[in-house]
Amino acid sequence: MTDGAKGWWLGLLGVVIFAFTLPLTRMAVGSAEAPQLSGTFVATGRASVAALLSLLLLAWTRAPWPRAHDWFPIGMTSLGVVIGFPLLSSIAMRHAEAIHASVMIGILPLATAALGALLNRQRPSIGFWLCALLGAALVLGYALLHNGQTTWRLGFADLLLLLATLCGAIGYGYGARLSQTMRAEHVICWALLLALPLTLPMSLWSRPLGPIEGAAWIGFAYVSVFSMWAGFFAWYRGLALGGTVRVSQVQLLQPFISIMAAVPLLGETLDALTLGFALAVVASVFLGRRMSVAPVR
Repeated sequence: MTDGAKGWWLGLLGVVIFAFTLPLTRMAVGSAEAPQLSGTFVATGRASVAALLSLLLLAWTRAPWPRAHDWFPIGMTSLGVVIGFPLLSSIAMRHAEAIHASVMIGILPLATAALGALLNRQRPSIGFWLCALLGAALVLGYALLHNGQTTWRLGFADLLLLLATLCGAIGYGYGARLSQTMRAEHVICWALLLALPLTLPMSLWSRPLGPIEGAAWIGFAYVSVFSMWAGFFAWYRGLALGGTVRVSQVQLLQPFISIMAAVPLLGETLDALTLGFALAVVASVFLGRRMSVAPVR
């Protein structure tokens, strides 16, 4: 098997792992009517567990310390995918169904591409930005219509999910850039360890004091080991082997895998409006990713 093929399959594995994040997070935090673990505990607790696993891996592989100029992008990766996205999305999932959230963050690949173009001093075409605006408009329109709002205001969970998407794009963008000069699995490990002085005390402070259902702990275990740690190994390694442009296209499958997972895991119902907007958002991302991006001269 060629490196390109290996990269594609690893990228697909990473996307499948990430696709289960929202449904399993919903399982961990519960609903507003039947709450389980708090969003703060799920976010900081999963980061703490993954950081301890990272410490073992870095010691076992005798990973070198990052260079001085690597710490800023590591910090941005940490803020984006270790703190920002997990915290905002975990709080939001108490108040939003996983199917709804999957459509809301469906624009993440396009947001990541836009940030990556800025970080790598590239100039996206007008067509790219039009697709980005179209995708953003579709996400906002879906949130307003699906919530059944007559006042044309976004819900609290929708705002959190949009901010989580921005954080995810920042973390993905800086992490992908780091993976060009560091081992892919070390990128997320250093980002997790950098955040540990914050996430560990926060997880202890927000730990549950009452009984919690076993299903919630299963969801927490998954997002700790797979979503926050192992998934990044496959994803960053896949990008490195197969090329970012080619491998990142498999992200188009993520909203649909999340939706399909939410139906049997959580008993959620897929309606025509959600399916239609999911297809439209993915189409805007697909078109945007095919638009030209030229280097800035």
